[in-house]
Amino acid sequence: MTANCSSSSACPANSSVEELPVGLEAYGNLELVFTVVSAVMMGLLMFSLGCSVEIQKLWMHIRRPWGIAVGLLCQFGLMPFIAYLLAVSFSLKPAQAIGVLIMGCCPGGTISNIFTFWVDGDMDLSISMTTCSTVAALGMMPLSLYLYTWSWNLKQNLTIPYQNIGITLVCLTIPVAFGVYVNYRWPKQSKIILKTGVIVGGVLLLVVAVAGVVLAKGSWNSDVTLLSISFIFPLIGHVMGFLLALLTQQSWQRCRTISLETGAQNIQMCITMLQLSFTAEHLAQMFIFPLAYGLFQLLDGFLIVAAYQTYKRRLKNKHRKKNPDCAEVCHKKKSTSSKESRTFLEVNEEAAVTPEPSRLMDRHRALEPVGHITSCE
Repeated sequence: MTANCSSSSACPANSSVEELPVGLEAYGNLELVFTVVSAVMMGLLMFSLGCSVEIQKLWMHIRRPWGIAVGLLCQFGLMPFIAYLLAVSFSLKPAQAIGVLIMGCCPGGTISNIFTFWVDGDMDLSISMTTCSTVAALGMMPLSLYLYTWSWNLKQNLTIPYQNIGITLVCLTIPVAFGVYVNYRWPKQSKIILKTGVIVGGVLLLVVAVAGVVLAKGSWNSDVTLLSISFIFPLIGHVMGFLLALLTQQSWQRCRTISLETGAQNIQMCITMLQLSFTAEHLAQMFIFPLAYGLFQLLDGFLIVAAYQTYKRRLKNKHRKKNPDCAEVCHKKKSTSSKESRTFLEVNEEAAVTPEPSRLMDRHRALEPVGHITSCE
């Protein structure tokens, strides 16, 4: 089974290609909106999410990078392969097939970090995976594109946006480093920053979605096949990432994290690469896909968060129904433990004055618990 690369300058031409509606009048606005909003969103979001990162846990992921390795396998193993299969299965036009493949070869996007926070995922692993996938993209993007396009006999060279990758790394590492430092020095203030950043990040995500829909309203009826792929591609990435993490015996928290990291791609990097590699004529057929992918991955992320929060609330309600006296028992347990601790301190103070072994033994025996209070977890 081979891809339909029978025309355009991107692949050898044997037949004519039907031109898609151009719709490039909004491309300049789209580029400006995505560049500015993405930079602001990335900086604020990564700083606030960095406030949830603990140095010890982050160092543990670096020393034992099993979770990061599974994430990189999903990012640069599964996603390019899925993109290639989709391009071949739907017999896409050459320019469209290249656009889908480039999206599959891009590193993870920062949008996954905020969704990971909302589903109680492993934030240390999420940020580590986003950073490591961006670094790995320097070599894995050209390698993946070469492996999957060598049979297409491309006449046009694909330009890897190394400068854009470097800017992404700076926007990732510096804000996260400041966030980690704030969390280390001022843990109470970091919680406030984290909550504020998550709210701001959610608002910015909605702004990007609304702006994309409004600015590209004339292009949504351009190609139903391409829009269908942009809808199912991130969903397949989420499902396959979760299954691979589950297969490698990762914890449920890590499975949720790796799933979200796999389906979320760096949209701005894909758009930059397309702009550097193709002319305006071919770009008219390509730029709608990364835009639609970005909007659908936002929609998928919100649906996953909503499903998780609903499931979480149902579990809490079931737990409360099964244990109606939970709060009262826990309160009694806390008050009893506080009384015992105060009595223990008084015994220690008296023992400091009259340190007789027999009295100490008697009092320690008197403090031993008579009954057992059931845990309410």
